[in-house]
Amino acid sequence: MFRSPASVLAPSSIALVGASERGQWQGMIFRNLRDYQYPGRVFLVNPRQREVWGERCFPSLRELPERVDHAMVIVPAPAVAGVLEDADAAGVTSATVYAAAMGDGHDPQSKKRGAWLKDFLKRSKIRIAGPNCMGAHSYHERMFAYPNTELGRFPAGPVGAIFQSGGTLQFWLRTGADRGLRFSYGITSGNEADLDLADYLNFLVDDPDTHQIALFIEGIRRPDAFMHAAGRALAAGKPVTAIKTGATAKSRSAAQSHTGAIGGDYAAYLAMCERYGIVNCRSLDDMLETCLAFDGHRLPKGPRIGFVTTSGGTVDLLYDYAEAEGATMPDYAPHTLKDLMPFMQEGIEPKNPLDLGIPMGLKHAASVCEVVAKDPNIDMIAWAAMLPSKAGAWEGVDALQAMVRGTDKPIVGFGRMSYQMTPEAVDAQKAAGFPFLQGLEPTLRAMNGLWFHAARRGRQPAALPPAPASDLTPATLDATLARYGIALPKSREVATPAEAATAAEAIGFPVVLKVRSPEILHKTEAGGVVLDLRSREAVLTAADALMVAARASHPGARIEGFLVQEMISGVEAIVGARNDALYGPILLVGAGGILVELARDVALRLLPVTAQDVTVMIDGLRLNKLIAGFRGRLAADRQALEATIQALAQFYLDHRARIEDIEINPLMIRPSGAVAVDVRVIWRTGDA
Repeated sequence: MFRSPASVLAPSSIALVGASERGQWQGMIFRNLRDYQYPGRVFLVNPRQREVWGERCFPSLRELPERVDHAMVIVPAPAVAGVLEDADAAGVTSATVYAAAMGDGHDPQSKKRGAWLKDFLKRSKIRIAGPNCMGAHSYHERMFAYPNTELGRFPAGPVGAIFQSGGTLQFWLRTGADRGLRFSYGITSGNEADLDLADYLNFLVDDPDTHQIALFIEGIRRPDAFMHAAGRALAAGKPVTAIKTGATAKSRSAAQSHTGAIGGDYAAYLAMCERYGIVNCRSLDDMLETCLAFDGHRLPKGPRIGFVTTSGGTVDLLYDYAEAEGATMPDYAPHTLKDLMPFMQEGIEPKNPLDLGIPMGLKHAASVCEVVAKDPNIDMIAWAAMLPSKAGAWEGVDALQAMVRGTDKPIVGFGRMSYQMTPEAVDAQKAAGFPFLQGLEPTLRAMNGLWFHAARRGRQPAALPPAPASDLTPATLDATLARYGIALPKSREVATPAEAATAAEAIGFPVVLKVRSPEILHKTEAGGVVLDLRSREAVLTAADALMVAARASHPGARIEGFLVQEMISGVEAIVGARNDALYGPILLVGAGGILVELARDVALRLLPVTAQDVTVMIDGLRLNKLIAGFRGRLAADRQALEATIQALAQFYLDHRARIEDIEINPLMIRPSGAVAVDVRVIWRTGDA
């Protein structure tokens, strides 16, 4: 499943192909290798030069005095093929191709080179990084092959970064380094003709020097391999944080079903992150704060945050932001409130978030944090403080160190806003022994990320087995759903208005009348549904109106007749399942009815799901308030909803060989029981 990038990231020897004193990237990389003391041998290759930077230059890889492990190929795209042929003939293990126009874009020559590269990879054993990438920095190996001469001066550390955006990497690494993050690898993967995101992720999971991994994702070429590597990271206890582009891209399935429209590409990606414990971040800044939070090397036992501040305004903002971010800030325990009183200014009552009033120094703050850390209601401590910009500005840092030693709970400092950090501030952070974050909302999101990972850490989600054989047909659909425990309303399919009226009398009034047409999936939008019909005459009139409306909205549709159903009332939910082309079967649960796409009160998970997964999905929905009995309404049967969700999930897994998409909307949740009022199925080609 995986190809090893070991010789790309930790080569024993290097050939710099395209070495030229006029080449900017070549010069920066050569200086990196020399100035930061790469320990392996470095050979320069250029057929037009005998000497570059005072070093001997060889005409080609074939003419080197010894075999090299890795070739850095920094030549124009038309010359890449010849260099790679030489590399293959010379037994080079791997190569990084920096050039673009090797299959990307619309230029015919680029497409031709891309086709050549694809064929070359089939017949060669050489591993290729790129093309169209900017190389990598390997800090522990002192191999700096990214064209930036500043990043190599920072000490090696535990954060591995893999970016599909080559240019973005240097800015994120530099900002992170200025904040105190230290890196094991900074990797750009480029167009991933060979080595891809999954390969690099899998490598970092096994790397003993990498303790957490940050990803910039534009696309995932091999989702199965990526998810397997992410699962290995979760099982190994290595946090993975990510930012992904494409959140606003239109779903390819929008025209098929509500489940497809809402659970499209990015939503399915988020469901994958939930399954595999990937902390998805809103921005590059958020990913930086989250990595800093993980750099504290502590994980919480729960989501509850205790805040210690010196500002009533900060407290007010935290209330607002915590609710928006879903952060948990419980009340301090009674004994904590009592123990805090000696530290409080007159007229300020202790609470969470805590306002201490005027700052009183590090020892005072550390003592307060010690009290909060002992509270059984608190899993993480956040102290509002900025790092000093000058050496010696903090007195009593030993009190902070003692506070850290006195608890195993995560501790972070946080600034109310972002601010410039000096090297002296980084030293102060290191001396304190815990990370300092910046910004109230990013801090809340980072601490939520700590718990998100901690709650999933150590498990490796099982791979989904292939779809089993199924004999499901449209004719057996209702009976099969009922066998899984999904309740359906009394209903009859008829051909004419007169038959509809007779069926309504047999079912019992009131009834619902729906037009039947395989071309009209969303009947309500097409005017194809009439509710609460209470007489034979009303059914006859509604049937004539439905035919007119259906033909007006879908002139070419084949009208097969009508569906007559008993009228069901209750809380409307939607439950759907579909197959995502990248991540596999996915489940959607949310508030249903005609406003489902507008409200978008939904939760998604990759299948299979457990009973606990279903419980958590419902708990996070506004729909849950309706089920509990909103504003005096009767409570709905949540247990029946959960049972129906699990039944539909299992039904889809068992029969996905036959169906692409199934959706119940609405699922009417009654005070007792739940009924699937409208079931829509998108059959796989040839099965409808």
